[in-house]
Amino acid sequence: MQEKEIKEFVKNRYSKIAKKENSSCSCCSVTDSVTEQAQAVGYSTKELKSIPEEALFGLGCGNPTALAEIQKGETVLDLGSGGGIDVFLAANKVGDEGKVIGVDMTPDMVATSIKNAKNGGYRNVEFRLGEIENLPIEESTIDVIISNCVINLTPDKNKAYYEVYQVLKPGGRILVSDLVTEGPVPNEIRKNFRAWSECVGGAIEKNDYLNTIKKTGFKDVEILEQHFFTEINMDERIIGKITSIQLKAVK
Repeated sequence: MQEKEIKEFVKNRYSKIAKKENSSCSCCSVTDSVTEQAQAVGYSTKELKSIPEEALFGLGCGNPTALAEIQKGETVLDLGSGGGIDVFLAANKVGDEGKVIGVDMTPDMVATSIKNAKNGGYRNVEFRLGEIENLPIEESTIDVIISNCVINLTPDKNKAYYEVYQVLKPGGRILVSDLVTEGPVPNEIRKNFRAWSECVGGAIEKNDYLNTIKKTGFKDVEILEQHFFTEINMDERIIGKITSIQLKAVK
């Protein structure tokens, strides 16, 4: 499988999600309801009511803003920001003195999140079109980076974490929710475009994932929460082999 082909397939699927052309929109879904899915992975009812409803697509496998200890005045970057759910939650935390930037490679998602920000009256957020492997962000400008079930979609995770490291300020931190594997995954799934777009095909072994972050230069790499991941119509061959993790690390 070629990196370009994977990205085009993933981008096409998420464009359909942004335009609500895909009724089964979640790569990490445990329920048909996007609100119930968000609650299932850690978002509270209070949090969901505090942001535009149109920002919910049911696309996460955790709630990184709950564990990132975001402070007022900080600059936060959300990788793969989708409809903006985590950007808006982070914006409520950083206040008027801070700023939150969302980056997504899908033009339709960026357009949707910009619309959601305008409708919600957010003045401390910005959305940019770009890829995680080539972030449209200046070096050493970000205090906190969050990401929710997105880095598993990137074919080159080494390059992705290199970019993440470069844009963080010294002492900056990351809080990432993602899917990893524990045990072998059939090559048939690894080579399936739809499996990639559903966050499973590109998931790598947990220890390899953690070592990728450490080799980039991050310190204090720690898994804060983890649990076995299941989704609707999950292939029985990978049941019990996919884990949802929430990890923290410091530059």
